[in-house]
Amino acid sequence: MTRSRSILLAASSLLCLASLSSAEQRPHYGGTLRIAVRETPQSIDPATLAASGSANISRLIFETLVRLDETGRVQPLLASSWQSEPGNQRWRISLRDGVSFSDGFPLDAASVVASLRSSNPDWKVVAVGEMIIIESASPEPDLPAELALPVNAIVHRSGGKLSGTGPFSVSDWTAGKHLSLSANDGYWSGRPFVDSIEITFGVADREQLLALDLGKADMVEIASENIRRARADGRTVFSSEPAQLLALEFANDPRNDDETHARNALAASVDTTALGDFVMQGSGDPTAALLPTWLSGYAFVFPAAKQSDHALQERAQSRRLPSWTLAYNSSDPVAHVIADRVLLNARDAGIFLQLVSSGAADIRLARMPLASSDAHLALTQLAAALQLAPPKFNSVSVGDLYAAEKALLQSRRVIPLLHLRTAIAVRTNVRDFSMLPDGTWKLSNIWLAPEKQ
Repeated sequence: MTRSRSILLAASSLLCLASLSSAEQRPHYGGTLRIAVRETPQSIDPATLAASGSANISRLIFETLVRLDETGRVQPLLASSWQSEPGNQRWRISLRDGVSFSDGFPLDAASVVASLRSSNPDWKVVAVGEMIIIESASPEPDLPAELALPVNAIVHRSGGKLSGTGPFSVSDWTAGKHLSLSANDGYWSGRPFVDSIEITFGVADREQLLALDLGKADMVEIASENIRRARADGRTVFSSEPAQLLALEFANDPRNDDETHARNALAASVDTTALGDFVMQGSGDPTAALLPTWLSGYAFVFPAAKQSDHALQERAQSRRLPSWTLAYNSSDPVAHVIADRVLLNARDAGIFLQLVSSGAADIRLARMPLASSDAHLALTQLAAALQLAPPKFNSVSVGDLYAAEKALLQSRRVIPLLHLRTAIAVRTNVRDFSMLPDGTWKLSNIWLAPEKQ
């Protein structure tokens, strides 16, 4: 073989390899994405899915008028534009043209009004031509961000069936067990790459990982305490910013100064650093704030470290120490470990707790997801979850946000412990998956590469 011919063959081989590599990296249509999750929703209604922790599932089927981007800014989705009148009590919203629900019904002002009235009975929602007008009893400067919540997804209800405008439509549904989705060929933003998605509900964390490793699932959840181990084992893991609050939630307000001092002593006694580093394996950030730093910018201002001396000082100021019951989720072994450590820390400070796994309790170990990547709305939603009075904002400034959060904490109805991350592990053939800081999945461009033999 001549030298020139060898060079030509080598160049040809390199071009073929480059072509194959390029083909592997280029998105293509087809395939079924298999997802396993631990939640067991009993309805595909967006409100039910959001309440059960399945908001990411809801977004595959239903869409909101707007969405929040990676920085928490409001971006158009089913709405093309929006504008408030002076006072922020009346908003005008224009709809995107050429959008239909998966059942073929066109998206119009009447269908949007019907959907928003159902999810927000306190709003006055009317249609004026193809424009939507929303009126509220008090100023709502954060209304666009609120419209991005999954509970405000636009739904068409007909004959007991629910349809959305999202990239997928429901082809089969067994409550709490299984959901089959098919690609919406008429999706206004372009057909998704995968043909279908199969979601299995009620799968425990260990079974999810086993399904992933055996090739029976393409995408599974990773518990916060297992993120570090999953990465160390070589799995492809995507995690959010700290987007869940783990806290001690009291059932009632303090009844007197003695009880306030006792709650202060309990807050200062808990070793949140040990909880984050050892129990949560580095995936929990110790905190004394409701909102994480990435969202508010100031969480570090609230002291999060254990303060044994301060705990003893507060205890000494309480003339009559209460005896509290502390409830935790008995199906979550990590919650049991955390509750045990809180009990031991409290005992060192002279505060006595009794653990219970069911029934009414004085304190509950609660895990609450952040509802939004808009800080003001996230704080408002946390206050509602804690059954506290809504925070009052005079403006959208950080100073007002801090003042409102400080007031909620001073109620001593909640003792923040940790901010936790959420995570997803995927098989190597799953491409172009990403996650927003608040844990929202981005599946719009996901596709499946050929499995390597």
